[in-house]
Amino acid sequence: MATHDLYAQGPGEPHWQVPATGAARFAWEYDDGRDRLLALYQKGKDKQWDGRKRIDWDLEVDPYDPLGTPEEAMILHGTPYWSRMTDRDKGELRRHFASWQFSQFLHGEQGAMICAARIVECAPDLDAKFYSATQTMDEARHAEIYARFLHEKIGLVYPIDDNLRSLLGDTLRDSRWDMPYLGMQVLIEGLALAAFGMIRDTTHKPLPRQILAYVMQDEARHVAFGRMALRDYYKQLTDAELREREEFVIEGCHLMRDRLRGTVVLENFGIPRAEADELSERSEFLQLFRKLLFSRIVPCVKDIGLWGRRLQQAYVDMGVLELGDRDLELLMTQDEEVAERLDAERFATEERERAAEVEQTIETGRTPDA
Repeated sequence: MATHDLYAQGPGEPHWQVPATGAARFAWEYDDGRDRLLALYQKGKDKQWDGRKRIDWDLEVDPYDPLGTPEEAMILHGTPYWSRMTDRDKGELRRHFASWQFSQFLHGEQGAMICAARIVECAPDLDAKFYSATQTMDEARHAEIYARFLHEKIGLVYPIDDNLRSLLGDTLRDSRWDMPYLGMQVLIEGLALAAFGMIRDTTHKPLPRQILAYVMQDEARHVAFGRMALRDYYKQLTDAELREREEFVIEGCHLMRDRLRGTVVLENFGIPRAEADELSERSEFLQLFRKLLFSRIVPCVKDIGLWGRRLQQAYVDMGVLELGDRDLELLMTQDEEVAERLDAERFATEERERAAEVEQTIETGRTPDA
């Protein structure tokens, strides 16, 4: 079935065309580069994987509870709307919220693929071009996986959120070569990592947990790449140039905070937009969710050298300034370990099952002693 037939509401024109400016840059030095970036490039090559084979797509998913979302985490829980809903209605609401979340993951991954390709084109250094080429492949794989999950397991897709579209457009339209790094590697990828991690660590459903763990293993490298490249470059910028990028970060963070409401889902269930916004704002679960979503962005922004007074005040106003002291290296290491541990558990289970089959076959083939 075509994706167009699965949209909860029409996505508009079949293509979104973003006019892009900026020079394509060639680099003629082929035997030089930053050791850490080249090591990351090697890791990107070594860690390529096939989403068709590594993920167990035979695992069943209940489309009306795809993530095992507890009632307390639903925006409408505790409201008169929830008390009037039947079990079927609640299942449909869970389906729509999961679809909305994973649809934004899907659209964001396509955006990441395009931004990574832009970095290949416009980055001035060959080591950055090399790594971005591996990331472009990673993002294509992620988009493929999320699309398959939505098509085959949920059967419903939502259009791209207006705020995500706005941030992607701003990132792609800027002619400065570092902006695809800042908009995608730091802001959008940082937000995605935090969102993926919260779902990965709370769901008991094996298929979405596999998907998120394996995607996060790749994304940890992507954020590390953005940090390395931008930290080096931003040391060379003037105060005025740094302030311009801090303004971009502030606007992007506000857009992403506002993006994470899911009010379009509530509107599809007959709740007026203004009331849907109010319910989302009052939800204690979503307040915590929105704060934790900045757990990867704030320390990364601080690490690359964008930490002026106005930016810090913006984070104070958002209630996330203290997240700047989180250990990014530890978080990324943990993301790698979760994926490796999940692989080890799956392979150990498969080995036990194969051993049991062999033992059963031998037992069946035995003939009684004469």
